[in-house]
Amino acid sequence: MQVVDVMASGQIKERASVLQSKTQKPVRFEISEGTRASVAKWMKDPLMVGSEYLWPGRFHERLHISTRQYARIVRDWVTSIGLEATAYGTHSMRRTKVTQIYKKTGNLRAVQLLLGHTKMDSTVRYLGVELEDALAIAEAIEI
Repeated sequence: MQVVDVMASGQIKERASVLQSKTQKPVRFEISEGTRASVAKWMKDPLMVGSEYLWPGRFHERLHISTRQYARIVRDWVTSIGLEATAYGTHSMRRTKVTQIYKKTGNLRAVQLLLGHTKMDSTVRYLGVELEDALAIAEAIEI
């Protein structure tokens, strides 16, 4: 991600959009108040002066962190808060929020849009939605 993806006029945006590398389609997301505060604090770090990337690389030849470095950061963060690192990874973290949205609302279309999926079938597989889930949602809605 680049700084311009999340910041405009010196303020952290409430919503942002980035191109998904796999599909080249934009995916919009909300930046929570707590995250905005953290990013604003991070932007004041001397490392960020002049950086076009939100997470600059450690070495001058690398403009941004690698996916491997990102995975190490997530692993270290998970371990630092006392969780088992093998149970969490970069992909499972991506899945967490949309899974919670789906569980609370049952709105597959919203999850599909948030993930940037073009096919509902992909979203259903991604979430692991089973027939029992679908029936429970249907039964909860009274006509």
